[in-house]
Amino acid sequence: MYIVTVEFTVGPEHVEAFHQAVQQQAQNSLTLEADCHQFDVCVDPQNRERLFLYETYTDEAAFKTHLASEHYLNFDATVRDWLKSKAVQFWNRLPT
Repeated sequence: MYIVTVEFTVGPEHVEAFHQAVQQQAQNSLTLEADCHQFDVCVDPQNRERLFLYETYTDEAAFKTHLASEHYLNFDATVRDWLKSKAVQFWNRLPT
């Protein structure tokens, strides 16, 4: 399993719009992408400007398909200017 984590810091004037956009992005990814298995949106309980995504995909190719999807490209274009920071990390899940 291929894991992607993303940490965002959003400008305070865009918090509510970003929360709505990222939740829609999560729903689209889970609905439209067979190889997207999990897409959790988490918010810092002390600071609503900080969000963390935990996404799981079948493999790296599935994540690359995600990045090329229309819904991702629209999301990225919409929120890009709302962000103060974005940090992406990639992981492989060990078998249990």
